[in-house]
Amino acid sequence: MSLDKSMLKSVCTLNDPKDLKKRLKNLYTFLFHKHRRKTLFVLGILVIWYIFCLPRPLFDTPTSLVLQDAKGQLLGARIAKDGQWRFPTIDSLPQNFITALLEFEDRRFYRHWGVDPRSLTRAVIQNLRNGEIVSGGSTLSMQVIRMARGRKRRNIWQKGIEMILATRLEWGYNKDEILKIYASQAPFGGNVVGLETASWRYFGKSPALLSWAEAAVLAVLPNSPALLHPNRNRDALLAKRNRLLQRLLDNKKIDSLTYELALEESLPDRPHPLPRLAPHLLDRAYLEKAAGKLKTGSRINTSLDAFLQQKVSAMVARHQQQLSGNGIHNAAALVLDVPSGEVRAYVGNVLEAGDEHGAAVDIITAPRSTGSILKPILYALSLQEGVILPESLLPDIPTRMKGYQPENFHEQFDGAISAKRALIRSLNVPIVRLLQSYGLEKFHFELKKLGLHSINKPASHYGLPLVLGGAESSLWETTNMYACMARMLKHVYPYDGQYDPDDFRPATYLIDTKDPGKVKLQDEAPRLSAGAVWHTFEAMQAVERPNSEGQWKAFPSRQRIAWKTGTSFGFRDAWAIGVNPRYAVGVWAGNADGEGRPNLVGVKAAAPLLFDIFSLLHSVDDRDKDWFLVPYDDMKEIAVCAQSGYRATAYCQRDTSFVPLGSLKAKACPYHQLLHLDQTAEWQVNSSCYPVDQIVHKPWFVLPPLEAFYFKKKSPDYQEAPPLKPGCAGDNDQKIMQLIYPKYATRIYVPLDLNGELSRTVFEVAHRRAEATIHWHIDQEYVQSTQHFHSLEINPGVGQHMLTLVDEFGNRLEQKFEILKKE
Repeated sequence: MSLDKSMLKSVCTLNDPKDLKKRLKNLYTFLFHKHRRKTLFVLGILVIWYIFCLPRPLFDTPTSLVLQDAKGQLLGARIAKDGQWRFPTIDSLPQNFITALLEFEDRRFYRHWGVDPRSLTRAVIQNLRNGEIVSGGSTLSMQVIRMARGRKRRNIWQKGIEMILATRLEWGYNKDEILKIYASQAPFGGNVVGLETASWRYFGKSPALLSWAEAAVLAVLPNSPALLHPNRNRDALLAKRNRLLQRLLDNKKIDSLTYELALEESLPDRPHPLPRLAPHLLDRAYLEKAAGKLKTGSRINTSLDAFLQQKVSAMVARHQQQLSGNGIHNAAALVLDVPSGEVRAYVGNVLEAGDEHGAAVDIITAPRSTGSILKPILYALSLQEGVILPESLLPDIPTRMKGYQPENFHEQFDGAISAKRALIRSLNVPIVRLLQSYGLEKFHFELKKLGLHSINKPASHYGLPLVLGGAESSLWETTNMYACMARMLKHVYPYDGQYDPDDFRPATYLIDTKDPGKVKLQDEAPRLSAGAVWHTFEAMQAVERPNSEGQWKAFPSRQRIAWKTGTSFGFRDAWAIGVNPRYAVGVWAGNADGEGRPNLVGVKAAAPLLFDIFSLLHSVDDRDKDWFLVPYDDMKEIAVCAQSGYRATAYCQRDTSFVPLGSLKAKACPYHQLLHLDQTAEWQVNSSCYPVDQIVHKPWFVLPPLEAFYFKKKSPDYQEAPPLKPGCAGDNDQKIMQLIYPKYATRIYVPLDLNGELSRTVFEVAHRRAEATIHWHIDQEYVQSTQHFHSLEINPGVGQHMLTLVDEFGNRLEQKFEILKKE
């Protein structure tokens, strides 16, 4: 289709208005009657182009990763991939900035449809008068289009395209959205893009806190972003700002007092650094987003509390400064909200430690040796499975298991100690023996169910040291595990004794906006039972540690906190984790490179910081005053043996105790026996050597010889069972003697002394009656006799030997061993 040029010319050069209607009618006939299909086709193409003419997306420039707290306060940001500080589209604009911007750029913004004819006319007149382009007449919508299209040449053709696209922009977006897009994409000098970025970089504050003077500066700056420079153009920028303030005053947008105060404000000298309140969490979010694990936009709204984050960060930094004198350079702390599982504070490390000490390492996610942190979990599982009752006695004696020899931190033994007291004192030997009774494979399996995914090797890889720090876990996983236990226990009464499997779930640093829906409760505990956790938390409130004199010292607290410390082998990691119904707090101190230091122990290096954080939490939130209610629905009162803590038998002095329902499977007391004594109660007798009618039957608390050997040192009131009367033959199965070393058939490596001879080996035995005389023999040759203190230093020589011990009552004990020379 081609239009008659004469027809167009006659329409365009029409001099007689009376002929206008006729000429237009002819044009209409030509287009829509003679060439109707072609005209409609062309119009359709133009409409389709107009509909899809906007760039999609409007802006495809990379944005900075922005981290915010639960209230929207900036925690930190990472620069965009193109080297620009460009925040994602702002959520809301301050009214003073909108007012200043519209006054300066586009007064009729809310009245035009993307193109302002009055502004264009004014711009044409100004440009003609000045003989050059001094005004473009662009609306904010046209400026958005120009920024979206990139750097195009400035000419009439491009201006026409901008006008068309601006009308399309107004069709697809409302006015407020266009303002937000402009404010987020406008250049503000250097590599600063967007109002929010400019507000933080130039004034160190959120846009919502901008003053009128500051808003005026940012309103005029995109028009000439090069004006903001520390050493030049400052007078020109100041003049532009003041002229805008004058216009605002003249148009009654601000009052005279506001105007006068605004004039007194100075321009920013140089860009401010962006906040770095949670740098390690920012790095973590960046890596998780890059790996596809974090499904969010570039603006990440976290669950953190910026005020609490600052306070905890300062506490960690002060604490690390004190530890640095001992060569301890790193520390971390994590605060979780128990009800929601959300993070309230995340201090991954101390920035002041410097790059040379690994300050950039996020300790919270780094797997570290757990030390004793897992002991309460074994205690709870053992209660739940009925392996023990809360006060059941556990052996605390020299122990060797398949080449592994656990030692208590203070290198002493109690002989026998209650499971609760063993946890309170964090004793290693009784806990390892408890793990052997519970089952290594089962404990390993349960830890993974509780969320410790860093324990990713088979149970055989860790062995029994698993409970003492033989495995690694992160502060993130471990603190959350205790938070889940507290959440479950907190829900016992609201859920009428039932369990919500979702109580044990991963922690999150994002605000959880999902509707939880209907809670699916079940009768059986999916992880740990309420009764077992309650007893565990009760024990964790009464932590004791030995002082410099070796005496046990309790750690009182003004708050009720269930807490546990841990120290890894070689003094490389110090842990402290505490929990109450409101918060779970995890603390770690040490060196990121794994260097061990003297006195790097949990109770000294981590626990003080733990208590400081809980004091802070208590001061800002007093909702943690209440303690966990006793879960009576998951407990039952039973008779227990007062001395051993096991289920009572007919021979025990009885007491009562509320125990978890799972503990009802616990065995009866193995220590109380019914002894048959003579009239003096000095000898055990039987019918073969004593009149039956004169035998006295008496219950007696009897420990094995080795346990009794150490137990009576700490419990002077312990009475050994009387020995079997000489001449009495019978089935007395009580052990009279028990070797302390060597307890089993042992290969002993003996070093050479300076004189080239073999060093002496110390042999030791426990006897039920310490005053008894024991005769020592090596390879059937008499060596020596001992009384009261049954230990002997001898040098049997290299090779295999037989140790034979015979007491004054004729009791005999034999043990093979082998001496090897250690060069």
